[in-house]
Amino acid sequence: MNNAAPTIAKNLNDITNVLRTETWIAFPVAILLVVLFANPYVFAQTEGQVKTEVLAKVQTETPDAFESMMLTAKAFRAATEKIQPSLVTIESYGGVAAVQGRIGGIRKQGEGNTTGIVMSPDGYVVTSTFNFIQKPPVITVVTSEGKRHTARLMGRDSIRKICLLKIDGVSNLKVPEIVDEADVTVGQWAVSIGVGYGDMSPAVSTGIISAKNRIGGKAIQTDANISPANYGGPLVDIQGRMIGICVPMDPQSQAVGAGVQWYDSGIGFAIPVKPDSPAIERLKEEGVEVTPPFLGLKLMPVEGSKGLWIEEVVRDSAADKAGIRREDFLREIDGEEVSDMLKLRQILNRFEAGQEVEVKIWFEESKEVESRTLLLGTPPKPKDGPPTLEPPKIK
Repeated sequence: MNNAAPTIAKNLNDITNVLRTETWIAFPVAILLVVLFANPYVFAQTEGQVKTEVLAKVQTETPDAFESMMLTAKAFRAATEKIQPSLVTIESYGGVAAVQGRIGGIRKQGEGNTTGIVMSPDGYVVTSTFNFIQKPPVITVVTSEGKRHTARLMGRDSIRKICLLKIDGVSNLKVPEIVDEADVTVGQWAVSIGVGYGDMSPAVSTGIISAKNRIGGKAIQTDANISPANYGGPLVDIQGRMIGICVPMDPQSQAVGAGVQWYDSGIGFAIPVKPDSPAIERLKEEGVEVTPPFLGLKLMPVEGSKGLWIEEVVRDSAADKAGIRREDFLREIDGEEVSDMLKLRQILNRFEAGQEVEVKIWFEESKEVESRTLLLGTPPKPKDGPPTLEPPKIK
């Protein structure tokens, strides 16, 4: 595996050059790549059996490119096999037994299976909050060996969209190798893996790392497919090292379920985590919930004015307690000018409830700009409990 990786990287350009010069084979080769790369298990069944004129053409005229194509598919399969011992199937509400060959479509939160990754030998498992919005009363975890255990929901992070489960009575679960975030580069291969449809064989999608430091610096962006099939599962590099946890996210919103609508858009996100990171350690306390920040202001831009006009102040919010009133202007947050709602969201994405932030306000009454320190609160919950997002309709 390690010897193959440099060869793959060196010769991938050969494949591109072949497809550019031999345009008559570009489309069928693309179809072949989809078949081989999208599911390494399909490749395993067809390797050595697929003998088409297209393959013969590539193999004869560009042997290096042909070898790279074969090695790349093998590398994806090897990466999947390396991470698989750390992959678990999580069943909520009593669950549905994981079996071979089951697939499914987009569904509501809390229904069916989801994926998780082992974070410690003694039973901590990280997953997405997608299936845990409603706090399911019964949770079971099926390890890669097929053993089923009961689990408890510990803490939840509604900003990063991850939560932590605890399996009791285990001591030898396999923790995956994790690549340091600083070593992840834009343009490198990325593989998303999950068992969210209840199939014991993982669903695999490949792509690249599109960007880093997304959504307040918390997420890595990829064009590998991120969907309920792999929410809570790992995004790994071509060496099978975990880059992050696949989650639904939306740069424009921190609402419950935001990001699910992008499940097949080529825009997906993964949250880098390590077993000893603060983001995981604080979730080990049962009942802990990390929530997005709440200013307590309803704002709107006004053409020709600096900052955002305050249309409404929520009673008893941090802004209300700081003496901020309707018709004042929010000029700055955390030392940065607030020019529009997009900029406001970008700044707030760096914070969470319970943190302090300094703001500058132009007060209508005094006609002066003053600084205030706000203790960010938690968003008010709907009267009928947390909202759920209806699954997108597929035409």
